[in-house]
Amino acid sequence: MNADVSGIHIASLSASQFATVYNLFSLVIASMVFTALYLLLSQGRVAPRYRNALVVSAIVCGIASYHYFRIFDNFKASYPAGDTVGAVHNLSNIEFNEAYRYVDWLLTVPLLLTELVIVLKLAKATTRSLLIRLTIAAIAMIALGYPGEIAAVGSAERTLYGIASTIPFLYILYVLFIELGRSLGRQPAGVRKLVDGLRYIILITWAVYPLAYLSPSLINDPAQAEVVRQVGYSIADVLAKPLFGLLVLAIAIAKSNAHTPTPNHNDELTTLDSPIELNRT
Repeated sequence: MNADVSGIHIASLSASQFATVYNLFSLVIASMVFTALYLLLSQGRVAPRYRNALVVSAIVCGIASYHYFRIFDNFKASYPAGDTVGAVHNLSNIEFNEAYRYVDWLLTVPLLLTELVIVLKLAKATTRSLLIRLTIAAIAMIALGYPGEIAAVGSAERTLYGIASTIPFLYILYVLFIELGRSLGRQPAGVRKLVDGLRYIILITWAVYPLAYLSPSLINDPAQAEVVRQVGYSIADVLAKPLFGLLVLAIAIAKSNAHTPTPNHNDELTTLDSPIELNRT
């Protein structure tokens, strides 16, 4: 019997524990797939300048959908059903590969940050600086987090990498919170509440990830800790991707409505100066 590559040796899961993770993975896949479709079909509801944000958000959900399909299949192969209903699911010789999550995050977290910056429509210099800083911090956070994830529970290596990955994690949250706050004054009145609320939603949503990471160290029962870890990561992904994408859509719609073009003075002069109008006067 092989240990799973996460470094957390779970010999078996009860039927209820298996069902909890199994059903949640199914829910996450449905959330990702249909949110991606909804975002793509909603492009006509926003101004052209905000449509790229919706496309990026749909891509994020699409990438996550693919990886959750892989995680789902891997989980079923790692813990196959027993001979009878309600039997324990013992770990097979197929490793449960936690790397799928980290590959997903390596691709989707920078894109998540990009879609937010796009929809805010900040100054070009600010946008460029934000994207560079946030992308570097996101890659560092994930690259440092994975060695800790696969290290043995309670080991110094797991603690060291956990602390190291927390530094860029906190930096990202700080930059987002501060920059979103600074952008409030430049947002239309109807958009400010959405953007301000998004700041706190980001803080609350992203806080789930370190709690899930810490669960094996906080819960004595290894199998229950593994379930809590998988549930925590899955819930955090739904909040950080589909829910975040829908909030970005709401902001894009509000900003599009706030900037709906109206005929300006030059347009009126052009109309009045047309030959038809002149002949009528």
